Amino acid sequence: MAVIAFNIARAAAVAADLTKARWATLRSKIIKVPGRIASTGRRLVLHLPTHWPWVDAWESLHAVATGPPDPATT
Repeated sequence: MAVIAFNIARAAAVAADLTKARWATLRSKIIKVPGRIASTGRRLVLHLPTHWPWVDAWESLHAVATGPPDPATT
């Protein structure tokens, strides 16, 4: 399970444009998010801090995770 968790964290780092980040950096920038989750109208909303320095990485990760898939190439 530890290896699976590590691989998922690595994939999230690549999606967040943090490909060369070390494990401790991934934990502080992606995994340990200082935010809160609110549910409103059957939706979950993640409230991030106002002046959080890694908002761009999280927005990039969110866009990759929830956006349409890349077109298939032959």
